[in-house]
Amino acid sequence: MLAPKRVKWRKQQKGHMAGKALRGGTLLHGDYGLQAAECGYITARQIEAARIAVSKYTKKGGQMWIRIFPDKPRTKKAAETRMGSGKGNVEDWVSVIKPGRILYEIKGVTREEATMAMRMANYKLPLKTKFVSKISAIPQKKTAATSAEGVK
Repeated sequence: MLAPKRVKWRKQQKGHMAGKALRGGTLLHGDYGLQAAECGYITARQIEAARIAVSKYTKKGGQMWIRIFPDKPRTKKAAETRMGSGKGNVEDWVSVIKPGRILYEIKGVTREEATMAMRMANYKLPLKTKFVSKISAIPQKKTAATSAEGVK
């Protein structure tokens, strides 16, 4: 599973998840991708489960990129523990996701295959997501015919 090799501090504060993603919102490598529509945490296990689902659906065809990494430790205290006595131990690693962040990218498969593969990945994730493609991201140029219709 994904986890940092070493960290400066073992435990972190929770932080805030308000707002949209400042970076990581455009497709860089692939033709199709899965974009987050809401904020939340995704654990290393969920990232791996979604990767395996896409890999099995595409029968290892094409290329896939994981655009997120779980670099935040999440702590948890033991069950039936009294209040106080410090912070709990690191339980798992999570990635903080904000709306607009591209989670996965895929290339080398048809649009139908990519759509279904990303749907399989979505089933494994705790967030709402949407399918995006480079074709839909490119703005359409106005032609002379469309601009003439607008004048009428």
